[in-house]
Amino acid sequence: MQKLLIPALMSALFFASCTEESRIKDHPGWSSYFESYGIKDGCVMLRDQTHEIIHYYNKERCLQPFTPASTFKIMNSLIALETGVALDEQLVIPWDGVVRDIPEWNRDMDMREAFRVSNVPYYQEIARRIGPERMQQYLDTVEYGNRESKSRIDSFWLDNSLKISADEQVGFVKRLYFNELKGFSERSQRIVRSMMLREDSVSHKIYYKTGWGRAGDKQILWIVGFAEQIMEVQEHKNSMNKSGVRIIPCFFALNFEVPEGDHSQDWGAVRIEILHKLLKDFWTVR
Repeated sequence: MQKLLIPALMSALFFASCTEESRIKDHPGWSSYFESYGIKDGCVMLRDQTHEIIHYYNKERCLQPFTPASTFKIMNSLIALETGVALDEQLVIPWDGVVRDIPEWNRDMDMREAFRVSNVPYYQEIARRIGPERMQQYLDTVEYGNRESKSRIDSFWLDNSLKISADEQVGFVKRLYFNELKGFSERSQRIVRSMMLREDSVSHKIYYKTGWGRAGDKQILWIVGFAEQIMEVQEHKNSMNKSGVRIIPCFFALNFEVPEGDHSQDWGAVRIEILHKLLKDFWTVR
């Protein structure tokens, strides 16, 4: 099994562009970021674009597909924009009047805000407006996960029909960053990237979408996106970059599981804390 996983990882991570063993770096020490919260099964993959190096922890899980849960809102938003279901991110969908446990969802909302608060009912309506045929078309074009959308149009990304792995998520957001997603305009990709921006500082920007799904007796938590390290540099006098600033991107996906009904910690906050620790480690030693 181990011998089979290595070439699979090489192929999936580098998309046939890099095949040197030295360009894949295992970080067993990253287990501490999960274990410090009592998490027994988690993984992370981080692609250093500048040096074309994949950093990872828990190779087997990085290749294992799970429900994307609300990380699918990235794809759902792209399709809505590209098909004209949403002319832009200001599309308002009125609240249906059903009072839900998350108070932020109980009001009229546009797409940008729905993305920020991860409003499931909003995006279920978006999916219904897109429809099964167009939804499947774009899943196939992008080769998103296992491309499975044949259950209910408004829940296939929540009910474990559609599944995607961490390495596939990294490939997906990398293509989004560079406007390379097949079937999508530069405009659609640019709008969705802007919706993903969650942290903006002098030293860095972090763009991501979280997800929280269920698979049997387990809760699956995701955080997927990309980060830009902003560095001031002294450029050579003949350099085309006259700004003195370099933006260095990396792409990431992490997930972990906890037992269903485990409320011992704020798991939503934990995934963001883990991401911060990983990025700090990466930016310090890179």
